[in-house]
Amino acid sequence: MSSQTIEAPTPRPSRLGGTLYRGREGMWSWVLHRITGVAIFFFLLVHILDSVVLNFGPDAYDRVIGTYKNPVLGLGEAALVAAIVFHALNGIRIILIDLWSKGTRYQRAMFWIVVILWAVLMAGFLPVHLHNAFTEGQ
Repeated sequence: MSSQTIEAPTPRPSRLGGTLYRGREGMWSWVLHRITGVAIFFFLLVHILDSVVLNFGPDAYDRVIGTYKNPVLGLGEAALVAAIVFHALNGIRIILIDLWSKGTRYQRAMFWIVVILWAVLMAGFLPVHLHNAFTEGQ
C-alpha cells in the first residue's frame, strides 16, 4: 500500500488588499450604482419639497432658492451631476449586460469604458460649473 500526501492549496493574495469583499469591477459598479441611485432619490425628494414652497407664494420660494446660491451647494450640485452621469452610464452598461449575449464576457471592459466616459464628461462640466458656483454674485 502506498501513502500519498495531499497538499493544501495555497491561498490567493487579496486583490484589493484589505477590502471586506474580494469583488472586482462588478461589485464596485453595483455598490456605486446603489449609492448614486439613493443620492438621486433624496435630491428628488428635496426638490419636490422645495417646490411645495410655491404654495406659500413666490417670495417664499425665492428665499428658499436664494439659500441654494452659495459655493457649498455649488459643490453639492457638482456631486449631483457626477452621480447622475455615473448612474446613467452604468445603467446603459447594465442593460447591455442583460440584453447582449456577450455582455457578461465584456462587463469588466464596459465598466472601465463607463469610468473613462464619466471622467471625460465631468472634466468638461466641472471647470465651468465650479467657476460659476464660486464667482456668482461677486
